[in-house]
Amino acid sequence: MLPQAVDFRAEADDLHGLLTTLTEADWSRPTSFKGWTVNDVMQHLHDGDLLAAASVAGAEAFAARRAEVAARRAAGMTRVQEARERFGDLVGRKLLDRWHATMTDLCDKLSAMAPDARLKWAGPDMGVRMFTPARQMDPWAHGQEIVDLMGATRSATDRLRNIAEIGVRTYGWTFANRQRPTPGPAPWVRLVSPSGGIWEWNAVTPDNAVEGDALAFCQVVTQVRNVADTSLKVTGEPATVWMSLAQCFAGPPEDPPAPGTRVSAKSAAG
Repeated sequence: MLPQAVDFRAEADDLHGLLTTLTEADWSRPTSFKGWTVNDVMQHLHDGDLLAAASVAGAEAFAARRAEVAARRAAGMTRVQEARERFGDLVGRKLLDRWHATMTDLCDKLSAMAPDARLKWAGPDMGVRMFTPARQMDPWAHGQEIVDLMGATRSATDRLRNIAEIGVRTYGWTFANRQRPTPGPAPWVRLVSPSGGIWEWNAVTPDNAVEGDALAFCQVVTQVRNVADTSLKVTGEPATVWMSLAQCFAGPPEDPPAPGTRVSAKSAAG
């Protein structure tokens, strides 16, 4: 299989393992992400995989699926309202099973494609090598609010390399998406991987750098943590501005969570 598809499936399987431990009532509990319930989060992930599958099927199928959703949103529905109406009673364990089956099929289809094939998405087109890690990023990032809600723990793995890579590559996107000029050259990024190795990107510029734990970096660029709630060392104006706004996912500009608002239930209680 495509290595990135192996990582995507492993990431989703890890989340699946946590979700199998939830009670029926847990699925309706609000998370710290915009008050979305676990059902809302998983409908969103399932919807993303269905959109990805449409992209794999071709530009026409992708455009048709996006138009269907856009029509409902144009009628005034929020993202959550639109998904709840479209998926109806696809919730709880039934949703879990459907999402997992769709994800598995998507991984197989992505693995069968040429790694440099281009695929449509909400932002710029992407090659399969980058498109697949972007799908991995979704269950990892949105899985965090479920992990936090349940007061659970999950082990960081070197699969984070894929997400860190997207985070670094979207330095310019963070500002272009806000119609702002980049504040300077891309910072030097030096991270300690979960296995203890060092991952580095860009020219070595100690006066413009982001250094520290790879997990913390991935949490910041996916906006599941405020940089102030991490131990990252951020030096220089370009790096500081970037970490205050970093957004490595497609879609309209989103603001990072306020400091102290995205923590685990276990931390909040302790």
